[in-house]
Amino acid sequence: MSAPSDPAVASHPQAGSAAAASSSSGLTFKLHPLVIVNVSDHHTRVKAQAACSGDGASSAAAAAGQPPRVFGCVIGVQRGRTVEIFNSFELVLDPVSGTLDRAFLEKKQELYKKVFPDFYVLGWYSTGSDVQDTDMQIHKALMDINESPVYLLLNPAINLSQKDLPVTIYESELHVIDGSPQLIFVRANYTIETVEAERISVDHVAHLKPSDGGSAATQLAAHLTGIHSAIKMLNSRVRVIHQYLVSMQKGDMPLDNSLLRQVSSLVRRLPAMESEKFQDDFLMEYNDTLLMTYLAMFTNCSSTMNELVEKFNATYERSTARRGGRGAFM
Repeated sequence: MSAPSDPAVASHPQAGSAAAASSSSGLTFKLHPLVIVNVSDHHTRVKAQAACSGDGASSAAAAAGQPPRVFGCVIGVQRGRTVEIFNSFELVLDPVSGTLDRAFLEKKQELYKKVFPDFYVLGWYSTGSDVQDTDMQIHKALMDINESPVYLLLNPAINLSQKDLPVTIYESELHVIDGSPQLIFVRANYTIETVEAERISVDHVAHLKPSDGGSAATQLAAHLTGIHSAIKMLNSRVRVIHQYLVSMQKGDMPLDNSLLRQVSSLVRRLPAMESEKFQDDFLMEYNDTLLMTYLAMFTNCSSTMNELVEKFNATYERSTARRGGRGAFM
């Protein structure tokens, strides 16, 4: 459902709303890919609808280089100090007052509660490059549902030089500014978390045949490219950890026991790969893979050879019949 764009919402970012310092609440945020897909899909639909329908405020914002903003709620669970965001749904914003449609929000919340009884409204999401002036107003409006809501901001602008996800999670904290307490946004760290169903879905999509009728070789190349990229990323991150540990051992970096415990826990999760059984199993699987590759190559060569022989025989028979006919006629 499209959310109308408000001119006040599209104003300049609020200077004091988003502090550069990170959050001090100690909460751990885990974000699932479904939320990012939902927000991105919401933004894409609203942008396409605004371009096709010629909506006044949305079209003016798009013409000015500012895509229309979208709004919604994020839902999930909180277990102790861990907040896990699983899903999201859209919200409707009043274009005149800039307030949320409470009836729509309560209806959506009730419907999601029937399907996901363990999920609660954890906060809300929006799109944009930075926090806007009216964001705190929407944030406070949700405090009757969650006393400390989170704010997820997705930046739809394309930045090819940026390697991280264009997603930022904010918390609200009460700070004393100029002698008066004010509620401001502070950045919070998060990690991407997936469940088994999400991993299966992603793997299923990765193995789907392209709509343009791509060959099996094209699919295999895309699959191997994805695996290569994943291994390359893993290798770069392992190098970063190794360099940090070497610097810590030399005394160039301060000793961090908490980080060392995390690294030790990560190392213990890795299987032992120096055993003879692993080498035997690895060589057996490697030889089987090579054998299958050679068999596939031989089968392909045999098929090509059979086609060539059939074409040659058909051409020879046709040529012989043509010569024979001319001889009898003469």
